Amino acid sequence: MRGCGPGGAGWLESWVMTVALVTGASRGLGAAIALRLAADGLAVAVNYHTDAAGAGRVVDAIQAAGGRAESFAADVTDEAEVTGLVAAVGDRLGTVSVLVVNATGPQPSIPLPELSWEAHLDQLRFFVKSPTLLVQAVLPGMRERGGGRVVQIGSDIVDRRLPGMSAYLAAKSAQHALAQVWARELGPYGITVNVVAPGWIPVERHAGLDRSDYLNEVPLGRMGTPEDVAAAVSYLASEGGAYVTGERITVNGGHT
Repeated sequence: MRGCGPGGAGWLESWVMTVALVTGASRGLGAAIALRLAADGLAVAVNYHTDAAGAGRVVDAIQAAGGRAESFAADVTDEAEVTGLVAAVGDRLGTVSVLVVNATGPQPSIPLPELSWEAHLDQLRFFVKSPTLLVQAVLPGMRERGGGRVVQIGSDIVDRRLPGMSAYLAAKSAQHALAQVWARELGPYGITVNVVAPGWIPVERHAGLDRSDYLNEVPLGRMGTPEDVAAAVSYLASEGGAYVTGERITVNGGHT
């Protein structure tokens, strides 16, 4: 394992391997994050909701590279399933000390005249309810261990103000604010809380979409990759990120 893991010197003395739980990790950004954290030496709980085959491929890739990982099915917007997920990870891998809140759902563009409260709730379930349930579930174990890391995957959309995306933007803005509040609340327990906010990072679901207009606005002149996002998460989960909390790292090539 690299260094002594999250929390600084001595933080891992009482157990063999740090355990990371990555939600929505069967594909896309979550899969890249899971692979990167496993390469860093963490045991990885690969959460999925419906894509068991995708989660299995991520686990197989980690194990083939010599890492440790298992897959765990759960709807992370459901309180009972979140409680069961964290308990199952604890039984099979160990106490979660790095939580990556990545799972998401559809993000439709809805003009204001057609916007419903239910459309707001659809986004709030993923970006306010789910993070709250997950952090509450892992908190006792992190406090007992003397520290932990929470990394939420946000979005640079909070700076872009795209028309039609008000429900998604409102929920993502709330998610970012929660991270700042929780960083202050949980800091005394040695727990850091941060946000990694990607721009448009093409993954499987974006196959075939025209990227030229977006790319023309990116100062670095290239599209981002899931590995770019995973690298930022890796830093925040590492020894080097031990004194960073309440922050948002934007990964978008300077687009905003």
